[in-house]
Amino acid sequence: MNRTPIFNCVRDLLGRGFSPAEVVLLDKAIDEAEGIAPNPTALADASKFFDAIRPTLGPFVQSQVEGLQTLLQAFGAARWPLAYTAYGLATAWHETAAQMQPVREAYWLSEAWRKANLHYYPWYGRGYVQLTWQHNYEHADEELELGGSLIANPDRALEHEIASKVMVRGMEEGWFTSKKLGDYLPLSGEAGFDAFKGARYIVNRQDKAELIAKEAQTFQAGLLKGGWA
Repeated sequence: MNRTPIFNCVRDLLGRGFSPAEVVLLDKAIDEAEGIAPNPTALADASKFFDAIRPTLGPFVQSQVEGLQTLLQAFGAARWPLAYTAYGLATAWHETAAQMQPVREAYWLSEAWRKANLHYYPWYGRGYVQLTWQHNYEHADEELELGGSLIANPDRALEHEIASKVMVRGMEEGWFTSKKLGDYLPLSGEAGFDAFKGARYIVNRQDKAELIAKEAQTFQAGLLKGGWA
C-alpha cells in the first residue's frame, strides 16, 4: 500500500509537516489498522543482503561491512522504510567514496591542503553525509543537544554515533537543503529510479544524481533479498 496519500492528507489537515516521532506513530497506526507488522528494524538475513549487492558494489573490506552494518542499525532504530534505507546507504556510499566510514572531505589529502583550498575551513565536510558549513554544524549541535561540543571540536562529526544521527535526522528533517526524504520517497514499498534521482536534492541538488540513484536501486534490491521489507 502506498501510504503517501494518507500522510499528505493528514499533513494538509494539520497544516504542517511531521516530526520523526509523529511519522513513527502514524505509520504504526496504519500498520495496526491493516493488521500487518510494522517496518522492520533489522535485516532478516544479512548474508543474502551482502550476496545481492556484492556483484555490483563489492568485493568489500571489513571496514565497509562494518560501516554498512552500523548504518543499517541506525536506520533500523529510526524505523526507516525500504526506500529511505536504500537511499541512505547509497548516499553514504557516494559521500564517503565507498569507504562507508565517517570521513573528512578529501580524506586522502592533508589538513594543510584543506585549510588552503576549502574556503569554509574548518567547517568542511565530515561524516557519512559530509556535514559542511558552520551554520549546519551549529544546527546539528543544537538539535542533537551536544552542548556546543561539536562547535568546539568539529571532528566530533566523525564519531559513528554522531555521524549516523546527523544523517538520519538531517535527511528526515531537511537540515541540508530544506528537502527531505518524505518529499521524494514512499513510506512503504519500493522506489523507482526517478524518485531516487530526485532525492539527491536532499543533500546536493543533482550532483551525481543518476549514479546515486542506480546505487540506491542496487541497495534496495539487496534489502529486499535480505528481508528488510
